[in-house]
Amino acid sequence: MRGEPEDHEEFEARLKAYEGLPAADTGIGRDPVNEPMIRHWCEAMGDTSPAYTGPDAIAPPTMLQAWTMAGLHRRPERTAAYDRLLTLLDASGHDAVVATDCEQEYLRPLRPGDRITFDSVIESVSGRKTTKLGAGYFVTTRTDVRADGELAGTHRFRILKYAPVHRPSKPAERRPRPVVNRDNAGFWEGVARHELLIQRCTACAALRFPWLPGCNGCGSPDWDTVEASGEGTVYSYVVLHHPPFPAFDPPYAVGLIELAEGVRIVSNVVGLPYEQVRIGMPVRLEFRRYDDELVLPVFQGVTS
Repeated sequence: MRGEPEDHEEFEARLKAYEGLPAADTGIGRDPVNEPMIRHWCEAMGDTSPAYTGPDAIAPPTMLQAWTMAGLHRRPERTAAYDRLLTLLDASGHDAVVATDCEQEYLRPLRPGDRITFDSVIESVSGRKTTKLGAGYFVTTRTDVRADGELAGTHRFRILKYAPVHRPSKPAERRPRPVVNRDNAGFWEGVARHELLIQRCTACAALRFPWLPGCNGCGSPDWDTVEASGEGTVYSYVVLHHPPFPAFDPPYAVGLIELAEGVRIVSNVVGLPYEQVRIGMPVRLEFRRYDDELVLPVFQGVTS
């Protein structure tokens, strides 16, 4: 199994060390308990209980988790400890996940206007279990939900982090294809011939990149091209560490390259470790083939 440790006892002791650590620091519900959310929930569930309407309405107890949800965004209160636990399991080959069950305990009803806070703890990590999905570990978190500071309920959520029994084989990922249109087709035709072409306005002789249908300076739609010498310098750059993208191998440097002709182009800086890339570094154009169809201009760093 990819990355699986040989000493299971030592590995499981490392997992157990996360028990009792916070999974989420104090979080704040995005909205107070409110009647519209209660109404939408009841309509979706088909629950017509009169307890959830009127001046003395309470929220359905099973909505307990709904008031803590972060929506489409990553939970800002999630802790580094919980992330490290999941990363440890991922690295050991247990990189698939399925939610298995939840338990809730209700201590007092929630009413419209209640303001929700909550915190979570990594309550337990099981020993290695064998399931039909694959062998893995059950991770249980407990979330205490408070209304205006008073404990209102507890939500336990359990997931299985497992190594799938059958991993589907994936085809090799290809780098994304450039978008070619009528305005830039000539540029990509030049790349196919290992030429880096720059547009030149035939009215005012201004060079421009990226390719455009008209001149930014004088507005003329007429243009021809000049071939770049291939010499340039790093005007600015970033190093991509995360998130990983298919067909890319982070970390890698992406530079804004100022060509000797005065225009700038974004491309990879290659041929040296990313930590050696510097602003002002000279670079030299080369064309790199990534598959049977794709050739891209990149820039080789020149260190001496």
